[in-house]
Amino acid sequence: MPKETEEVLNQVSGLKPFDIPFNRPKLIGNERSYIQQGLEEGFFAGNGRFTVACESLLKEMTGSPKVQLVHSCTAALEMAAILCDLGPGDEVIMPSFTFVSTANAVVMRGATPVFVDILPNTLNIDPDAVAKAVTPKTKAIFAVHYAGVPAEMDALAEIAKAHNIILVEDAAQALGSKYNGRPAGSLGDLAAFSFHATKNVTSGEGGALAINRADLVERADVIRDKGTNRSQFFDGLAEKYTWVDIGSSYSPSELTAAMLLAQLEQMEAVISDRLSSAARYQSAFTDLAEMGRIDLLVRPVHCQGNGHLFCLLLRDEAERRKFIADMDNFGIGTPFHYVPLHSSPAGRKYGKCSGSLTVTEQLAERLVRLPLYYNMGETVDRVIKTARNALMN
Repeated sequence: MPKETEEVLNQVSGLKPFDIPFNRPKLIGNERSYIQQGLEEGFFAGNGRFTVACESLLKEMTGSPKVQLVHSCTAALEMAAILCDLGPGDEVIMPSFTFVSTANAVVMRGATPVFVDILPNTLNIDPDAVAKAVTPKTKAIFAVHYAGVPAEMDALAEIAKAHNIILVEDAAQALGSKYNGRPAGSLGDLAAFSFHATKNVTSGEGGALAINRADLVERADVIRDKGTNRSQFFDGLAEKYTWVDIGSSYSPSELTAAMLLAQLEQMEAVISDRLSSAARYQSAFTDLAEMGRIDLLVRPVHCQGNGHLFCLLLRDEAERRKFIADMDNFGIGTPFHYVPLHSSPAGRKYGKCSGSLTVTEQLAERLVRLPLYYNMGETVDRVIKTARNALMN
């Protein structure tokens, strides 16, 4: 190993780690074997057999007729924005309580994010607020499934249908979740998933776009292939391989797909394990919620989550800062989550608000996330004990 490379790696490894981090990605199956196969085969670019296998599994898991593997959920959202045919003057309704990629995808097309409030029990987008935000300029709704619990998609679908607008699921956190028995990813016209290192199953970076409208499939292929008709050409449906539309390089490498395939094969076991840890957290903190010491999120009975996140809502921002510092002193990572986009510099520049965002503003200041990852085992008990002590002191 070159000395310069070794020095850089040593500097990175010297960063202070948490004893119990918020997230700890795990190798859980055939990752090494599949990656080794990919290396030996020498096919490193995308759209090989590992990509095809991942897409086949994702179609089965989501019930979507078409799934494309991409290099990130950000890429999937950008593709969704193009498929929505967004442009200057168009508006897209979304929660302010979301990651920047949800809004960036819209802004990059020249359209305007319209931020609305969330429901206090799930932190998902409020359908009533969405209905009030619709104008003749509204082109789409981007619904985020926060913490892996699907948004109220039936109500949102009614709004979208009534106004002939596209409904997109930002399902970055929701693979394996269900709404009224239907899988996340099959509930809107389009759906974006993430396989980032913080997600239940991961390839380090990675994503997927589920396409549930037949009229969008052909263009989606073109967009993913840099705006070319590559897919049609290799299927013998086009005489020449050429540039036909806008697009970009959205495919992941085969080595990324190889790792993801191994993780997807174990997804049911991962979700079961994470749900078990989340249930232990729920049981351990219910009494404090009943005392009014904290609040807990509520999973609606018609929703089935995937154990992606477990959150506590403390009484105010100052209390949250103290809690995070106390947990840090014991080597436990407990980060807060999004700064509401409407309050950010870029949010104020590129977006606008519809109605009051009081719930968003208040709960964003109170939320903290507890460590939750595959195979935590008895580590959960240590987090519970430390957290309860921090909350009661």
